[in-house]
Amino acid sequence: MIILQLFAGLALVAAGAPTATRPKAQGVATAKVPEATSEAVLSPSADALRVADWIAASHDNHALPYAVIDKRDASLILFDGKGKLLAQVPVLLGIAPGDDATPGVGSKKLGEIGPAEKTTPAGRFLAKFGYAAGRQRVLWVDYTNSVAIHSIPGDAARSENRRARMLSPEADDNRITFGCINVPRAFYATNLRPMFEKKGGYVYILPDTRSLEDVFPRLRVHALVSGRGAV
Repeated sequence: MIILQLFAGLALVAAGAPTATRPKAQGVATAKVPEATSEAVLSPSADALRVADWIAASHDNHALPYAVIDKRDASLILFDGKGKLLAQVPVLLGIAPGDDATPGVGSKKLGEIGPAEKTTPAGRFLAKFGYAAGRQRVLWVDYTNSVAIHSIPGDAARSENRRARMLSPEADDNRITFGCINVPRAFYATNLRPMFEKKGGYVYILPDTRSLEDVFPRLRVHALVSGRGAV
C-alpha cells in the first residue's frame, strides 16, 4: 500500500504541534518524528491508512492538500497536494457520536442545539476559509451545517479543559465541541492555514457509527483494482 510504504520510510511532523499518541493499530507501520519531538510517534489507525491509501492512489484530492480525520482515534493526518505526509495531531470533536448532521442545525444558535445534535458529520468535504460569527476566520468544512476546523477558542479552553482533553492519551475525552473540529493552535497557524488558505483543500472525516464503505463507496472499487478483493 502506498501510505503504508510512506509511513515506513518517512518521519515528518508539523513543527511545534503536539502529535497524537494513541495506541497504534495492530500491524500498522509507525514513523517516528524528528529528534526535536522524539517522544511522539505518528500512529494512524488501520482505517485512516486505508482511506489515505485510496486518496493517494486515485488522486481524489485533485492536487489540493487534504486532511484525514479519524473520529474514533480523535486525530487528524495532514497531507500536501502530492500526497506527502506532513503531520498527525490530536483533535477535539462533537460531543455526540453520529455521522450525519441534524437537518437545520446550521441555522440554529448555539444555545438551541440539543446534545444529540452536537455531531461531527462524516464524509468528503471541499473545505475553504471564510468568516464565522465575530468575524473569526475559520476553515469551513461543511458551511451549511456550521462545521469548521479552527484552533481551541480561548473562552472555552478554560471552562471545558479543552487543551487538557486534547493532550490526554485517551480519545474519549476529546468529545466536547458542538460539531466543529478543534486543532492545536501552532498546527493551525503554521501548517493548516498556509496550505488551505489559497485554494482550499479536501477533508475526509471517517465515520464512528456507519461503515467506511457506506461513507466512502469508492473504497470498494479501490480494493478490487488494487487486488485486495471485495470488502
